[in-house]
Amino acid sequence: MDLNSFFEELWKQYTLKTPSAKTIKSLLEAEGNTVFNDHIAIRTFNDPRVAIDVLAKPFINMGYEPKDEYHFQSKKLYARHFEHKNDPNAPKIFISELLLEEFSTELNTTIKAILDSVDPQLFLQNDLVLKGRVWSTPSIKIYEDLLAVSEYAAWMYVNGFCSNHFTVNVNQLNSFKSLTEVNGFLKDNGFKMNTSGGEIKGSPSQLLEQSSILADVIEVKFKENVKKITSCYYEFSYRYKDPENTIFNGFIADSADKIFESTDMQLQKNNS
Repeated sequence: MDLNSFFEELWKQYTLKTPSAKTIKSLLEAEGNTVFNDHIAIRTFNDPRVAIDVLAKPFINMGYEPKDEYHFQSKKLYARHFEHKNDPNAPKIFISELLLEEFSTELNTTIKAILDSVDPQLFLQNDLVLKGRVWSTPSIKIYEDLLAVSEYAAWMYVNGFCSNHFTVNVNQLNSFKSLTEVNGFLKDNGFKMNTSGGEIKGSPSQLLEQSSILADVIEVKFKENVKKITSCYYEFSYRYKDPENTIFNGFIADSADKIFESTDMQLQKNNS
């Protein structure tokens, strides 16, 4: 599968879980914009079977290389971002992983059991990131136990391997001059923003501003019954040039920390 086909498949799967993204893209296009993707983000665990290096394989094979790394102490996460060697317009890839060793024996036992239930050969497939949830139907009890400790772990348990967000490159929109204008447009169209850490995370001095809508809430079939929980979200980024007149391509850990919370069920309740 070539790079464009791979991203098309990721987008197709993502919009099935995140209909808001498809709606927003259409709204932006109706305003005369071509929508370019700044980056996609993927979540995983740092178990060696599914760690960052495993999820990055297809991107490395398609010409990507690792760039910066990021640490999220409060959420107990580590992340790396990847950029294409030859195509500056290719979306950046941001992959984060939960640091299992920083959690209790109970959580580790649960995650190990989830991963142990999967055919090991599946983890060796080059397109694991397209597979979604590869373990059996989730249990509400396990979901809620994980949620009490890590929203990220609970989200992974239900959603599996996929893009948890795509990101509109605001710099390349024709009809908007700033992230503030984009956010106003989104709110005028009924979308609720992630306000954790402020509606806009980052600043011109940090060379990156980001915002996101709250994740869509979809019905998920659990073993016990059907429950509505968060799926994925759409992000928006505006990048500035550094003193050498080069667009900043990295990420700001403090901002990303708050963007992660777009899937937080508590934020959904606070905004309902």
